[in-house]
Amino acid sequence: YRRLRTTETRLSKFNQTEIKAMLGSYTKVLFIRDPFHRLIATFLQGMGISPNFSSFVQEVLDSGVHNSNVAWKPLVSLCQPCLIQYDYVVMFGFLRYELEHLLRRAGLPVGSLLSELTDSQVQWTYRWLSEQMFSELSAQQKQQLSRFYRWDLAAFVFFRSFLSE
Repeated sequence: YRRLRTTETRLSKFNQTEIKAMLGSYTKVLFIRDPFHRLIATFLQGMGISPNFSSFVQEVLDSGVHNSNVAWKPLVSLCQPCLIQYDYVVMFGFLRYELEHLLRRAGLPVGSLLSELTDSQVQWTYRWLSEQMFSELSAQQKQQLSRFYRWDLAAFVFFRSFLSE
């Protein structure tokens, strides 16, 4: 797109005609991750000030959807899947297979990068972590989290998400 080298990087900085032209000229790839896994990763990275996971989740819930940090904000509010027609949606946990397909479609070499991805081990680890951390939450927190991420759960298929159970 002709204005690619501008300092404006947010779509909201462009008018509707420019947005439509830009989005039509790119291959749009959306990377998604189970919202509960995003919360776990954020907590483990120390992005919250809470001493335990349950307190961290309460911080997230108290912040509300509109005031939440981008690290745990619902994906639907960040990536606008109803407005933007993504060419590919790549889910964390299936990166190796999906990236291989994406690279082949783009005509790029599928090299050693993909052999380093070990999704199955990551999925097992997150399943175990999810079980542990989900058990720390009260029934009310579980229900509130499911409501907090309801649009993500409706827009994307997250296999065996604790929030949709």
